[in-house]
Order: sequence, then C-alpha cells, then structure tokens
Amino acid sequence: MVLYLDVIWLLNFLIDSILLVMTAVFLKRHLIWWRIILGGFFGSLIVLFSFTSYAHISGHPLMKLFFSMIMVFTAFGFKRFRFYAGNLLMLYFSTFLTGGILIGVHYFLRFDNSLQSSMFLASVKGFGDPISWVFVMFALPASWYFARNRINSIETVKIQYDELVEVEIEIDGLKLQLKGLVDSGNQLYDPLSKSPVMLISTEKLEGRVPDDILHLSEDNDRFMSGDHSLPPQWEERVRFVPAQSIGKKNQLLIAYKPDSIRIRKGKDVWRCPKGLIVFQRIAFSADDSFNCIVHPKMLSSSPLQNVS
Repeated sequence: MVLYLDVIWLLNFLIDSILLVMTAVFLKRHLIWWRIILGGFFGSLIVLFSFTSYAHISGHPLMKLFFSMIMVFTAFGFKRFRFYAGNLLMLYFSTFLTGGILIGVHYFLRFDNSLQSSMFLASVKGFGDPISWVFVMFALPASWYFARNRINSIETVKIQYDELVEVEIEIDGLKLQLKGLVDSGNQLYDPLSKSPVMLISTEKLEGRVPDDILHLSEDNDRFMSGDHSLPPQWEERVRFVPAQSIGKKNQLLIAYKPDSIRIRKGKDVWRCPKGLIVFQRIAFSADDSFNCIVHPKMLSSSPLQNVS
C-alpha cells in the first residue's frame, strides 16, 4: 500500500489547527492565528514520529498527551493552571465530539456488514484509504459547524431556562398566570413615574382578556385618535410609554397599571407595586416557553420570602 506522508501530515496539521480553533471558540478565547497554526504544526509532528525509529512510542497515550499539552501551551499560553487545564480538557472534548460526529455520519451513510465479522479487524490498514481521508477533509468543517451551533443553542436554552420566572398579575378582577423571561434588553420605563414595564403577549389570551384590550394590542393609534375607547375602569389605568425598539421607532405604547404583580422564581417571590404591563399581539417564543418579557428592575429588590 502506498502512503503519501505529505498528504497525511498536511491533513493532520489542518485537523489539529481546526480543533484548536474549536477550543478557542467554545471557551471564547482570543484567537491569535499564528499561535493556532504553530500549535497545529507541533501537534502534527506526532505523525512524522510514526515513520521513525520512535514509532513504537508515538502511539502511546502518554506521548499523545504530551503533544496535546504542547499544542495547548503554544496556542493559548499558561496564565494559571486552571486556565491551562480548562484549555486542555476542552481540546479533548472537541476532539471526541468531532470524532464521534464523523464516525456517526460515516456509518449512517455507509454501514459495512463486515463489522459483524471478526475478520473486519484484520482489514484495518494503518492510516486508512484515500476515500476515508477525503471524507474526513470535507466532513470535519461541517461537523465543526454543527457542533458549534448545537453548543450555542444549548447555552441559549440554559440561559433562558435560568431566567424563566412565574408571573401572576391581577387587574380589575382579571387574574393572569404567565411564564416570563427576564430580559436585560427590556429597558422600558414610564418616564413620569419611572415604573418598569412588562410586555405580555396576547396570543394565548383570547377569551381571558377583554376584547377592547386585545384590539388595542394590535393598533394603539385607534385609541390615540379617539376611534376606540376603553371601559372607565381600564381607562383610568392607562399610561403612555415611549418606545423605540419594539417594532416601530418613536411610538407610544399603551401601558396599564395592574392591581398587583407577583413574580416567583423557585422559592423566591417578588412584588412589584410600581410595575406596568403592556399587551402586544406578538408571539415572544416560538415554542411557547414564555409569554411575557419581565423588566429586570422588577427583580432588583430583595425577594419577599425565601424559604430554605
């Protein structure tokens, strides 16, 4: 069998460099490209050892660990042990994650029945065939993209889950139990009272919220122009809140002063006596994991109760 050492080395160099980039991306490290490339180069040298008199130790786990440590040190340096160990462990995580994806895709697309035979092990030859290398060369970037996006989505879900709260609102005898997302991007205030504003989606509130309120959640201008009126008990609760980032710029949102707002997270409960609510005909969450956006100021005070 003909082995093209330069091709094998180049592919390993590219793979090692990509794994270092993945490590930096996952840990949000600052990328210094010449260090990444140099780290990939040192990591690929283990391939050359396989064709020397040291071939018998090049595949030893300790030797592989040694080269990995050099790669990480070259690419990211050594600030402190925890920083270095975190980089090293993430490099192995990236390696196993990517390798698992490649193996899974390979046998998903092409399953070899010879795996069922013990003779399969005898057919494994060294560094593989050209088809497997071509597969790795094209599939590795794709697996990197897939892994990166999956991890980002997991982080997003975790952040959202950590910031989800239970919201109870009472207004004019109406009681609403909602699932809220605490969003630091919500900076809506009543400019006069400095009351924080909570946004509530009316997508699932038909039949629970008065029709007059639902209609205004679609078009505030009808109330501004006098074409639409509210019941007196609701009209006296109206506040006007300027907004620039909710669908339109330089608009006025119709907010209401509820009787009470209670926010619960775990065993902690907050009351927000100064809070306002705005109804909007918008689905805030595609999977219905939350239906209102809570102003972070509403949770800035100490919780009312904290039962351990």
